[in-house]
Amino acid sequence: MTNYMTGFGNHFSTEAVPGALPIGRNSPQRPAFGLYAEQLSGTAFTAPRAENRRSWLYRLRPSAAYPAFTRYIGAPNFVPANRDAPLAPNRLRWGPIDAAPGTDWLDSMTTILVAGDGPLSQTGVAVHLYACDTDMTARAFVSGDGELIIVPQAGALTLFTEMGRIDLNPGQIALIPRGVRFRVTLPDGSARGYVAENYGAPFRLPDLGPIGANGLANPRDFETPVAWFEDVDGEFELVQKFDGRLWTTQLGRSPLDVVAWHGNLAPCRYDLARFNTINTVSFDHPDPSIFTVLTSPSDTPGTANVDFVIFPPRWMVAEDTFRPPWFHRNVMSEAMGLITGAYDAKADGFVPGALSLHNQMSGHGPDVASWEAASTADLKPHKIDGTMAFMVESRWVFQPTEVALQSAALDPDYDAVWRGFPKAQLPG
Repeated sequence: MTNYMTGFGNHFSTEAVPGALPIGRNSPQRPAFGLYAEQLSGTAFTAPRAENRRSWLYRLRPSAAYPAFTRYIGAPNFVPANRDAPLAPNRLRWGPIDAAPGTDWLDSMTTILVAGDGPLSQTGVAVHLYACDTDMTARAFVSGDGELIIVPQAGALTLFTEMGRIDLNPGQIALIPRGVRFRVTLPDGSARGYVAENYGAPFRLPDLGPIGANGLANPRDFETPVAWFEDVDGEFELVQKFDGRLWTTQLGRSPLDVVAWHGNLAPCRYDLARFNTINTVSFDHPDPSIFTVLTSPSDTPGTANVDFVIFPPRWMVAEDTFRPPWFHRNVMSEAMGLITGAYDAKADGFVPGALSLHNQMSGHGPDVASWEAASTADLKPHKIDGTMAFMVESRWVFQPTEVALQSAALDPDYDAVWRGFPKAQLPG
């Protein structure tokens, strides 16, 4: 039997023990084997049927059984935004961060950017980096603030979630819904990557509009794990993120004890190589929104709370066209990372594991070397290969955290990439 079920947003039914899942009723008076029925809701109960996200879980113990939370003193860089600091419209770039020895995934989390009003208003997004070398064993993490897109850049992860196990390699992403508990182990001994934390409406596949029925990310390529559980008693810590801060409690058991579940709210993984890229064959090129994998809509139609966008290997075929991203200023704010290879708009300095910020109406585009190469290129069909970049784009302005601004990974002179452009020469 496969370890995954496919289809984004499908209603799944799965059980790790035959007979654990009730048939025909969500929450019977006496669930099989003395299990406890629990509904996990990712949207309001009264959300329209097409947008309603919820699952029924059947577990060994009620998830409500835990003592009071206290402040968590680990993960010193997993922080909320500093709203009191003035925000300069500067373009910023950070290099990769290194793992501190003996640090697990949770404690390594470093918040770089926060956009929007945050979890209490359920708007915006945060971007974090992680670099770790130790497994999470007798503890789990849950974000009450938002759903997580986990983007490995180096080193595999194994995510043990309440609803199943996900094996995740660089080039794949995992989507963990708000409120789902999980722990992370490192099959390769160390790992580095990115996390986007969406505070707004749950991610969904974008509408295709004039593209038609096919293209971009296909629902069937999203893989949701089958039921799996831990029956572990003893010391076990649960760390919860709530209103940007971390809290801890001791459970006395593993919280990953869901024996069966059914519904359409569940973690999943997606292989970015399966993205069906749409491009142009005539002139110019489409906006980067044509590379959107997942979108979280806002209350303004067509303007996203956050988009998750990729720049994968693809053919470039257009005529009389400047093929890299053009110079632009736009109302959306852009945080960009690089998983592997090189990015076609930056010839130097933007390496795998790095992160850049171009906030609302900040001028940006290719550096001098990329501009020169693209301006003189022989425009034959050309394949951009061996690369995978991504962008977390939001209608909200990103606020760098104080940790990010004080980080040794911050590029002290990112603006230099746009120096040296020759002045245009007019006739006469």
